Amino acid sequence: MNSRLEKVENNIATLEITVSAEQLEQGMMKSYLKNVKKFNIPGFRKGKAPRKIIEKFYGEAVFYEDAINEVCPEAYDEAVKVHNLNPVDRPDIDIVEIESGKGLVFKAEVTVKPEVKLGLYKGIEAAKKEYNVSDEDINKELDTMREKNARIVEVTDRPVKQGDTATIDFKGFVDDVQFEGGTAENHKLEIGSGQFIPGFEEQLIGKELGEEVDVNVSFPEQYRNEELAGKPALFKVIIKEIKEKQLSELDDELAKDVSEFDTLDELKADIRRKKEEEASRLAKQQYEDEVINKVVENTEVNIPDVMVSSQATNMLRDFDYQLRHQGLNLESYMKYMNKDINELKEAYKPMAYNRVKTQLALEEIAKLEGIVASEEDFNEEIEKTAKQYNQEVEKFKSALKEDDIEYIKDGIVVQKTIDFLVQNSVEV
Repeated sequence: MNSRLEKVENNIATLEITVSAEQLEQGMMKSYLKNVKKFNIPGFRKGKAPRKIIEKFYGEAVFYEDAINEVCPEAYDEAVKVHNLNPVDRPDIDIVEIESGKGLVFKAEVTVKPEVKLGLYKGIEAAKKEYNVSDEDINKELDTMREKNARIVEVTDRPVKQGDTATIDFKGFVDDVQFEGGTAENHKLEIGSGQFIPGFEEQLIGKELGEEVDVNVSFPEQYRNEELAGKPALFKVIIKEIKEKQLSELDDELAKDVSEFDTLDELKADIRRKKEEEASRLAKQQYEDEVINKVVENTEVNIPDVMVSSQATNMLRDFDYQLRHQGLNLESYMKYMNKDINELKEAYKPMAYNRVKTQLALEEIAKLEGIVASEEDFNEEIEKTAKQYNQEVEKFKSALKEDDIEYIKDGIVVQKTIDFLVQNSVEV
């Protein structure tokens, strides 16, 4: 196999590749063995005709397609290595010449990773924010715990108030005509939740258990049902049940109920510690992001459309995966948003472009600074990941495929590069 790099222009590399007659012959023979059973030649049992007879009967080109598919990928991969190219897409193949006994010549056009011109990346100035944990933050967390552990009790000795959950029957009328979708029985409504039309819930406050209430409201101008939009409506409501939340006292008993601690002070101290750790992580992440964003801004690179499109596709795949964990999928999401896949992909492209540019900048910095994933780095990452999945380290490691190993090592290099940029930045 011989190859010649004709040109690299606008991130498109053009290769001319020559496959020897011997290599082509091997491909032709494999093509014959693959397809011989398909041929029915007079004088021979089906699938038993010699290759030369089939070629004489149908023409030599009968085996070309599979022979090309057999020899071209290997020849292309070898040419890519010889010329030190980094393809980011599949090549377009154009057959220039093919003849048994002489060989094969083909051209391959492929999009390659673009040249990256780094600007300033050491000494980047960035501001580190401080997040202080206040007593109010602790109290809000405690209030949330009290809400989660609240008792729901039935109320019979007072009217409806804000925060209650009322069980109601209702019928809705527009122009004295009962409308479709405006009727329900035993509907549970939290007063103040904003679940119903503006003004509806407020008119139930102060009403007694068993009372029949006329609720007068107007549908919003932008209401989803156009036939009702902007129209006044009357709802005839019966209050069938009133329930309220009873919050636990803020004391040691609450601490015992909601945590492993025996006292409220111990619980508060634990909440503060966790919130301070969270605040520290947030401040660190925001500082890293600011440093990286400035490095990327200083970087010049002409990114091929195919890289952005591929990244957008990957991001949509990840989004679909997240939706499925919530019991949805991408198809139902697009239907709800009234968008097709192309519109959604287009919306992702600016974010995808920035992600690709960031990746290219970090790769270039790692190369220039000699940042690599050592065996020690790899083993530490494997131990940490195996622990997360509650697996034995050696068992987890032995199950990794080559692609998995490369993915882990790439992630290590990226993080070490980010750490390098942060260590060489200036906090202002």
